Amino acid sequence: MTWPSGARCAVAFTFDFDAEEVWLAGDPDAASKPGLLSMGAYGANVAVPEILRLLDRRGLPATFFVPGRVAEMHADRVRDIVAAGHEVGAHGYTHRSPTALSRAEEEDELVKTTGILEGFGTAVRGYRSPAWEFSVNTLELLAAHGIGYSSNLMDRLHPYRHPNGVVELPVQWLLDDAAHFWFSPEDWVKTIAAPSHVREIWEEELLGIRDLGGLCVLTMHPQVIGRPSRLRFLDSFMGMVQELDGVWVAGCADIADTVTGS
Repeated sequence: MTWPSGARCAVAFTFDFDAEEVWLAGDPDAASKPGLLSMGAYGANVAVPEILRLLDRRGLPATFFVPGRVAEMHADRVRDIVAAGHEVGAHGYTHRSPTALSRAEEEDELVKTTGILEGFGTAVRGYRSPAWEFSVNTLELLAAHGIGYSSNLMDRLHPYRHPNGVVELPVQWLLDDAAHFWFSPEDWVKTIAAPSHVREIWEEELLGIRDLGGLCVLTMHPQVIGRPSRLRFLDSFMGMVQELDGVWVAGCADIADTVTGS
């Protein structure tokens, strides 16, 4: 893999802006649970504005993957993201896994969400599944509807092209904030990690990826990473990334273009 300007690796800061939809999609009764939904509402009310301020202060690009229903519910926040110059990608209409949908349902979610997001005056070039899962139809549908890249699979360290031409930007649970910070009030069995612990994990993984010339995709959720202590951690981590030699930070579409030669 050859990165721009002789960089040794690439880094993408990505945010899955799920808001309340992450709970509504999995539990229709969640609509009557304002306490539960408030965890997602925090992402729209507080976290996205703070993340945008952080990105602006650092001068960094990011990619936000947004479900269509979230864009409808929090249109002002999506407008803020687009106005700040960040990329917006499709993340389903609901937050249901493609594996739980028929082909027609999956196509309808993709088309509907793409149309909603493009209504904000931005091109939609990428797709992230709400569950990092593909159905047997997903790749075909992405190509058929002009989606140039996906960021869902964990099988490589470098971007690559699927046989139908769709570019894959690999992800990993290791680099997902929810794997470390998520807390479920239903079962109370998961310890919440300290930011310093996650900093160690992410930094070492990034350095290892740089040694191998790969791509480091950080997957974050505003309602998770956007808590004050974690924003401080993210600010510090971004500063470390900017100071590293040989690191190219870019939005997902620009990274996909290095594979296609666009």
